[in-house]
Amino acid sequence: MKYDFTSIMDRRGKDAIAVDGLGTSPGFTPDAPKPGFDAIPMWVADMNFPTVPTIQQAILERVQHPAFGYFQPTPAYYDAICRWQQVRNGVSGLSAADIGYENGVLGGVISALTAFAAPGDGVLLHSPTYIGFTNCVTNNGYRIVHSPLVRDEAGVWRMDYEDMDAKLKANKIHVAIFCSPHNPCGRVWERWEIEKAMEVYRANDCLVISDEIWSDILLNGHRHIPTQSVSEDARNRTVALYAPSKTFNLAGLVGSYHIIYNPYLRDRVTAKSSKSHYNEMNVLSMHALIGAYRPEGEAWVDELCEVLSGNINFACDYIADRFPGVQVSKPQGTYMLFLDCTQWCDRHGKTIDWVEKAGWDVGVAWQDGRMFHGPCALRMNLALPLSRVQEAFDRLDRYVFNA
Repeated sequence: MKYDFTSIMDRRGKDAIAVDGLGTSPGFTPDAPKPGFDAIPMWVADMNFPTVPTIQQAILERVQHPAFGYFQPTPAYYDAICRWQQVRNGVSGLSAADIGYENGVLGGVISALTAFAAPGDGVLLHSPTYIGFTNCVTNNGYRIVHSPLVRDEAGVWRMDYEDMDAKLKANKIHVAIFCSPHNPCGRVWERWEIEKAMEVYRANDCLVISDEIWSDILLNGHRHIPTQSVSEDARNRTVALYAPSKTFNLAGLVGSYHIIYNPYLRDRVTAKSSKSHYNEMNVLSMHALIGAYRPEGEAWVDELCEVLSGNINFACDYIADRFPGVQVSKPQGTYMLFLDCTQWCDRHGKTIDWVEKAGWDVGVAWQDGRMFHGPCALRMNLALPLSRVQEAFDRLDRYVFNA
């Protein structure tokens, strides 16, 4: 491979909550490991790979100029997004007018939500549910109504369209948050699935806020279908949110964007996002995106997805072979595993708290899945060099699941 996905980065003291945050916030961050074990960061959703060099180059080129005053996004910023969406997602006809900056995807979710619903209103989300949605929606006074995803006979997570329709009607819901690809389950929805979901939303006059931040992280040949692309109605009903942060590990630079084709929706969301006067782009964030969305970034992402596919395949095979009672649906996108430990805990007379802590003690810093509405689950980040993933599973084998 051209790019480095095997070196083990020492992130200690380099502004990485994944490592430096261990043990600092009981109930949220994993505990630090016991003496004799180093930490393998497998919780917060960032990556332990050096990012594509063109990002650093773009930032360094801008830093050479010694002024950082007020600015406006340049045409190069919008051109980079339009080109990326066309090359990676097959999007045509996208223009700068359809694109708007958001400080983060969750900020964009709240701008759209508050533009079209009032505190106390219900909002439909699928469960398991990303903890960021749970926090931002409830913190702003909205009532979450969950429509649980269900696993079919092959173990694949599916939407329950009848349940979605019933809950939209019963709760008089007119705003839904859709996650594509899905976090934490890792589903990359097929076109027919999105079409069917959008028909349910259309029939209930429901605005759709589609979080597509994971759209570049695709495994084993799966392809992302933009929600707005499945029909003309979907194009006009959907606020889509993207960012280079998940793809290129840029969360610390802050910077996301929306794509909204419908002028009415766009005007309302833009007006809401401007009210705080804090939804403003950082100049280095702009140049980071431009550096990321170059052809070199495409090649880097292709290699990244190949590496992550290998990690996911290794982990799922290992679980199937060595951890009877631990269930996992192989992700099609993202780099997260969502482990259901219900059967294992029942067989061994253990609680999920015991399993979680046993992993933490030996340096496997995974995350409590109950935050994501998995009652006996753990979420696990596999965006590390394969050698570290292998070491983590060896420790889980020896000290946790087969101790």
